[in-house]
Amino acid sequence: MRDRFLTGLIGYPIAQSAAPAMHEQAAAALGVHCHYQLIEVAGAGREDLRAMLEGVRRLGFAGVNVTFPYKEAVVDWLDDLAPDARAIGAVNTIVVDGARLVGHNTDASGFKRAIEPLLATTPSRAIALVGAGGVGKAIAFALAGLGVGEIRIFDADGAKAAQLAGQLEGRVTARSVTSIAAALEGAAGLVNATPVGMLPNRESPVPEALLRQAMWVADAVYTPLWTPLLTSAKAAGATVLTGRDLAINAAADAFALFTALTPPTDVMGNAFDAVMAARYALPA
Repeated sequence: MRDRFLTGLIGYPIAQSAAPAMHEQAAAALGVHCHYQLIEVAGAGREDLRAMLEGVRRLGFAGVNVTFPYKEAVVDWLDDLAPDARAIGAVNTIVVDGARLVGHNTDASGFKRAIEPLLATTPSRAIALVGAGGVGKAIAFALAGLGVGEIRIFDADGAKAAQLAGQLEGRVTARSVTSIAAALEGAAGLVNATPVGMLPNRESPVPEALLRQAMWVADAVYTPLWTPLLTSAKAAGATVLTGRDLAINAAADAFALFTALTPPTDVMGNAFDAVMAARYALPA
């Protein structure tokens, strides 16, 4: 049995990522060794990504995760895609299978488990989704698989929102909208799938006036755990879901793909919490 794994993360900015702690401590708990390398590259173009992925292929990696802003751009350089990743059109996990690079999407599976308890309180109602990039696509497909009534998609790039609505055709009622206010009208919940609020950014993608008590608000961002959006939503009396469970679930699913081992999710959760406690002051 293989007992040493080289893995990593490609993206920018990622210096604050909790992924190294989660993967390395999960491996240690199972009696194996994992080195998780942060590959932080700003502004990588197509050829830069090709070169990085060729290095992943040749340098003994078991696989790598991919985050903002490269989840869609890497797809063109992969040898194959798992069915979920192919449907979504974005990957966050690349597994080295012999000489082949195979793309997966554990954002979708991770978010699905994280959001199920909230959706149970608001079955078959409309959900507002802000952001139609790589993570937004994964979240939209996860929501579609959970029987929501409608997904209203807003993105600053209206064409991306319209494209995602088209991808979801036949899976769920979905439509692109031209404002966040339109997305939120009568919606049971809101998901932020943009990087707005991720450090060093301290903005919110949603005006405070649109947040209300009779809704839930989830944020895919976890650096910091309490984003400006979630802080405002909590102040408005809304039920909130931080990016914690999404991050841990997605990491656990990626770990299983990299190692073929069952991930100790409690260890990964404790590692995540320790990183967050060390870096950020969390509200009571």
